[in-house]
Amino acid sequence: MAEKQEMLTDSSKKHIKVLFLYFSFSGQTGVIVNRLSAGLKDQGIKVVFEKLKPLKHLRFPVSSILRTFAMMLTTFCRKRVPIQELSSKCNREYDLIILAGPTWSYNPSGPVLFFLDKYGEEVLGGREVLPLISCRGYWKQHWRGLRRKLKKCGAHFSNLIAFTHPNPEPWCTIGVFLKIAGKNPERSSFIGKHYTRFGHSNHQMEEAYRFGKMIGESLRDGTPLAEINFHTDLALP
Repeated sequence: MAEKQEMLTDSSKKHIKVLFLYFSFSGQTGVIVNRLSAGLKDQGIKVVFEKLKPLKHLRFPVSSILRTFAMMLTTFCRKRVPIQELSSKCNREYDLIILAGPTWSYNPSGPVLFFLDKYGEEVLGGREVLPLISCRGYWKQHWRGLRRKLKKCGAHFSNLIAFTHPNPEPWCTIGVFLKIAGKNPERSSFIGKHYTRFGHSNHQMEEAYRFGKMIGESLRDGTPLAEINFHTDLALP
């Protein structure tokens, strides 16, 4: 009987599928997604990836101070960035969709906003969605805007994951701005004392992996995602 129960459990694991629908500009969202998915896979969850690809390539870094200022202005105004057509993977049934992307000037990124406008209701409507935010630190305004969009799409969501860059302010803002502009602030004799690295830390990567395992366990056991605590010292500070 125990052997039969184990076979049923293994079989049920194989039927649980998660779609990562994400955009990554600098690569930071991408590394979080990779570690989160690794934790899910270790719980026997099938993982599928769909990366949002802009029609016009977005260069990182943008390589000038002026262009960085211009980008900040347009993103603050929530300018949409058109994306390529989604693949057929997005039409399949999933137990969970993880919608991931960076914060651009307090808002969801342009590609994610475009996706929500054009495909949100079709892909996310009536489905369980777990938002994942990668940001410098100002995730709350991003979350407010994203939450309104998800409600409009008819998506179901009960929790949130947000990872902020670990450098203290105002150095984090200064460092990220200079990094986008193509500079290396962490190598500066002055700024480098306060801004040690761009992006998320290795400890946050391992936290993302742990979160992935927790999500996998929740899906496998049928417990609500709302019960998972994603508010730790390394996330949602």
